[in-house]
Amino acid sequence: MGFPLGSQKEGVRGGGCFRSLIRRKQVDSVHCKPHGHHQLAKELSVPHLIAIGVGSTIGAGIYILVGTVAREHSGPALFISFLIAGIAAALSAFCYAELASRCPSAGSAYHYSYICVGEGVAWLIGWALILEYTLGGSAVARGISPNLVQHFLMEDVLHIGIALFFGGQDSLPFFLARQHIPGLDVVVDPCAAVLVLVVTGLLCMGIKESTLAQAVVTSINVCAMIFIIIAGSYLGFKTGWAGYELPAGYFPFGVDGMLAGSATVFFAYIGFDSVASTAEEVKNPQRDLPLGIGLALSICCCLYMMVSVVIVGLVPYYAMDPDTPISSAFAANGMQWAAYLIAAGAVMALCSTLMGSILPQPRILMAMARDGLLPSFFSDVNRRSQVPVKSTLVTGLGSAVLAFFMDVSELAGMVSVGTLLAFTMVAISVLILRYVPPDEVPFPSSLQEIIDSVSLRYSTGCQNVTKEKSGFYASTSTESNLPLLGKATAIEYPIIVKLQAQGNCKFIAAITLNISWYAWMEFIYKFAVRNEGSRRKIAGWTITATCVGAFLLAYAASDLSLPRLLRFIVCGIGGALLLIGLIVLTCIEQDDARHNFGHSGGFICPFVPLLPIVCSLVNIYLLINLGAATWTRVSVWLIVGVLVYTFYGRTHSSLRDAVYVPATHADEIYRSSGES
Repeated sequence: MGFPLGSQKEGVRGGGCFRSLIRRKQVDSVHCKPHGHHQLAKELSVPHLIAIGVGSTIGAGIYILVGTVAREHSGPALFISFLIAGIAAALSAFCYAELASRCPSAGSAYHYSYICVGEGVAWLIGWALILEYTLGGSAVARGISPNLVQHFLMEDVLHIGIALFFGGQDSLPFFLARQHIPGLDVVVDPCAAVLVLVVTGLLCMGIKESTLAQAVVTSINVCAMIFIIIAGSYLGFKTGWAGYELPAGYFPFGVDGMLAGSATVFFAYIGFDSVASTAEEVKNPQRDLPLGIGLALSICCCLYMMVSVVIVGLVPYYAMDPDTPISSAFAANGMQWAAYLIAAGAVMALCSTLMGSILPQPRILMAMARDGLLPSFFSDVNRRSQVPVKSTLVTGLGSAVLAFFMDVSELAGMVSVGTLLAFTMVAISVLILRYVPPDEVPFPSSLQEIIDSVSLRYSTGCQNVTKEKSGFYASTSTESNLPLLGKATAIEYPIIVKLQAQGNCKFIAAITLNISWYAWMEFIYKFAVRNEGSRRKIAGWTITATCVGAFLLAYAASDLSLPRLLRFIVCGIGGALLLIGLIVLTCIEQDDARHNFGHSGGFICPFVPLLPIVCSLVNIYLLINLGAATWTRVSVWLIVGVLVYTFYGRTHSSLRDAVYVPATHADEIYRSSGES
């Protein structure tokens, strides 16, 4: 690609109606700092990140989810469902780990999408994440007060104590208990609103203080789960593991039921992405962020599996209580007092999840405001606490109002949309980073004179070396750097020699197969490897086709209302696009610029392109299966977001007047601007 500065009027600037949707920002670095805003405090290390990840992931759902999934889907094979769901979550975790270490800035998936895909997609991801964290925090807060009433009002002695303290034995105190307003037909929950405001105040104190509090709450929850594992194992060995001695075996609902259970419990792993949102506050992000994400997810997976193994073994799956499976399992074995410890763990899990839900949103608002897509009010960072206090207060007040007035249980499905959209876009961003990383860097128009001078020097230099470059490329065009291809004269087929001795038919078949494969390899090499421009175009279109194939395959597999023949056709088309995309991306060489993209030296996602493609397929499948009602509600929110972007974000973007230049010349422009 040539130096494009001589044709700025033809579309090099960041403005324009369509171009505004695809303009991409630069990775934050020593050259690119958020001017005019105080920096966030770099206080977090691996233990802090583990506390955030585990606290955000392990919610009170585990205390209820095991009963529902075991009764309806998995049976005794519940731990396998958790294992498969954990592996599926790990696919996204690998992608998050690479992008978080390469682009360690606030904003998480919004930030990565803005760098790799474009402003339009980044806005939708950020807007969906705002909805997710707001509703998620409100839903968790609304669930705390019923748990307090249900679990702690069990014995007469406790009734007396609560009656003396609260003034009643079957509810929370009047100023905290839920109240029904007849005129408005609304059930308000003051306890939920108070809890949200307390957590908001704690988050405003500082990232280190709030993380320490979350670590304490998470530790209590983890200790409760360890108690369940140890005490449950003792009871299991004592009673003979009655839950596993069933005539139906370990798969009473078949393998399909176990897989359906995996899709259900997958949402129990949502939360580790909160770690990536604190990337700008990590002391050593290249090392600590991948470790924090990986260890948090591993701890959660191990705890989930061990709890499910114990509980399903204590009570037959069909006899489990769907509301309180763990408490009832211990009570059935003569340990009624264990319900108090389990209740404490459930309440602590809810409090920890509440903190994990409110923590990321102020940082996403701050990142979007830094980029000009939201008012600068949200980008201010308090100089004392070094956290975005204004964004945190707005987030907390919004969640508190929703938690006070609105029963958000019907909107719980909307929480998953933002997470799954973010997971899908992160996986696609890894493919883009590896095969077609951004090769242009945005500069402010105030540097136009410096850019023109550098452009003039490079234009003069390019005219002098054109012939040398032509000779160089000609001399190396017959060689291949791909290990999959090798050299044409050096390829040997040992299997052909073996088959030739077994018969002419097998020999001819092997020759035909290998020649066809070699011809396909030669085609890809000729048009995608020797010519860098063609390679990037083929890689870009292949990634697009792969995404389309994943959507078609997931949609056809999910929509049972389609005619049988049409489903098979759509599945075939989607599967073919996926397979061809995987083969092409595997055969062509990844872009050399990926080694220098962002902050190098961090975690590298393995098994690319297979892992991101499978991750995208899994997340798209789950997105489609969220239901039409959920998507109808989310669509209203996204339409509002489109209007906000159209009338504010697009015209106030920091890239509105940016000038894009090749990344290879960025350092010289920075150096020249520094000297001037």
